[in-house]
Amino acid sequence: MTPKAATKNTVTSSSHGYIIPELLAPAGSFEKMVAAIHYGADAVYCGGKKFSLRAHASNFSEKELGGAVQYAHEKNVKLYVTVNIFAHQQDLQGLGKHLQHLQDIGVDGIIISDPGILTMAKEAIPDVPIHLSTQANVTNPGNARFWEAQGVRRLNLARELSLAEIAEIRKGLAPGTKLEIFVHGALCISYSGRCLLSYYFTGRDANRGECAHPCRYKYALQEEKRPGQYFPVEEDEHGTYIFNSKDLCLLNKLPQLINIGVDSLKIEGRMKSVYYVGAVVRVYRAALDYIAANWKTPAVDNRNVTLPPLYMEELMKVGTRGYTENFIFGPPGAEDMLYDRPRSDQEYMPVGVVQGFGNKAQAEYWLEVEARNPLRKGDTVEYLSRDINTVTFEVLELLDQDGIPLEQANPGNVIRVTYPAGIDTDWEVNSLLRKKK
Repeated sequence: MTPKAATKNTVTSSSHGYIIPELLAPAGSFEKMVAAIHYGADAVYCGGKKFSLRAHASNFSEKELGGAVQYAHEKNVKLYVTVNIFAHQQDLQGLGKHLQHLQDIGVDGIIISDPGILTMAKEAIPDVPIHLSTQANVTNPGNARFWEAQGVRRLNLARELSLAEIAEIRKGLAPGTKLEIFVHGALCISYSGRCLLSYYFTGRDANRGECAHPCRYKYALQEEKRPGQYFPVEEDEHGTYIFNSKDLCLLNKLPQLINIGVDSLKIEGRMKSVYYVGAVVRVYRAALDYIAANWKTPAVDNRNVTLPPLYMEELMKVGTRGYTENFIFGPPGAEDMLYDRPRSDQEYMPVGVVQGFGNKAQAEYWLEVEARNPLRKGDTVEYLSRDINTVTFEVLELLDQDGIPLEQANPGNVIRVTYPAGIDTDWEVNSLLRKKK
């Protein structure tokens, strides 16, 4: 099957003004940005080396940010930059110069949570749209209107909201103010990420980009007169992970979010792998395209549009702690936590990124691949097309760059993978390969 190119914002209902929302993807590095754009993101968000809440992501230098904006705009994709730390006085050094640089290179918006930084941005670069970070904890219409009055053009709402609450906030805003919702990714056991556990435990301030993720630690109880004796809070053979939430997944709630009038659907994951970013964006892009193709008028009928099971099956092949819909229909419970281990068992692993391919018309049946995990002759591999379909094939032969046969390729190797004749697909550079573990 030949994959179709991803479509973007394809359907509008003229009677209601509904539009397929922007799909906003994380770009923790240039390579991750390329993967997100390849698989159909309408926009990406990234951070510089300072002022961002993901200090341990690769992030972008000032020069690299300019290159990222240029690449994104060439692909008709928007790029937003995070300036979302809660700043102490010493954190503000160089901020004015950084903001000016963001304006000069043409970013499409800056993501802010701190009111002081917001004020500086409005004064220094008034023409650059300001997006409010989820860290600002917008949970009610009055709160939303306050930020709207401060000149914020887009609100990324708190994760602790139901569909009904999101709808009420939407009704209270001016039509030009955009709503952005996190639909996928890791969840903090704190109020929209406002957490001090990391700072107390390690001295690394989560609100300034240094989170050590103590919510994923293994915990036990120790009685002070019995040092060295640890008692499980909840006994299990794996341990006790009392703060460990499952990951957010609102894939099956996309029709309802569209009907509410959400403008942007955001995926978390600047610290995640290239495979994670590409594979998750791929599923959400395909889901939005499916919804667009099955859109009805009046738009209210679309609340009952359901996605085929294949879409969730594809998401389950990506690294996850299990999935929860969080607060979308009310407060989460014990079933939304993963108490017994830090992650769910994963059945699939990424094995490579396509960098080139042979000419089938000349009977050259090979892919050039940068390996990301061990890949062996005889492995069964899945190629992730830019729609929801996969192409499965056997690795017939592995060759190094000098044409010498290999039994196994290791991470970092660039190798030639030969595959059987007769596979009907159009290979594309930057596509991902995976296999069962």
